[in-house]
Amino acid sequence: MRATSLVFPIYADGKVLLGRKKRGMGFGKWNGFGGKIEDGETMRECAVRELYEECGISAAVEDLEFVADIYFDQPSDRSWSHPGAIYFLRKWKGTFTSSDEMEPRVFSLEHFPYDEMWQADKIWLPMIFSGRTVKGLITFDFDGSTVLSYSFEDAILSDSDKKYDCK
Repeated sequence: MRATSLVFPIYADGKVLLGRKKRGMGFGKWNGFGGKIEDGETMRECAVRELYEECGISAAVEDLEFVADIYFDQPSDRSWSHPGAIYFLRKWKGTFTSSDEMEPRVFSLEHFPYDEMWQADKIWLPMIFSGRTVKGLITFDFDGSTVLSYSFEDAILSDSDKKYDCK
């Protein structure tokens, strides 16, 4: 699988915009906005494009805050394994709207829908919402959802020179 981006727009009061997947991988789950990198894009350009396509808000690449670098490993099907760049966004233009892929909604951290998200999200999202920047590895069972193992370390992240493969 190609490298992916994931963006979590965060309001000044700390609330977070999520989208519930309407189709495809992750159907019915709440998540950030993002997807696979396209040929010729930087990961930040991918993140901004996917955000606009999925919920209609526009952002500048320089306003993305790189908060996590995670490798999602699927040993039973290596074609699913991929690196993921995770960003916070605190400044954007426009009003979110539903798309054919995502139904957006704002959540407070106190009422975050972890039980309706990927199992792994319960592990790493609280880390980054607490202000940490992390690099990590999550290994999934054959079902692609159950977490077999994970490891994270605090990291100083820079994606300015990181290359992501589009294949």
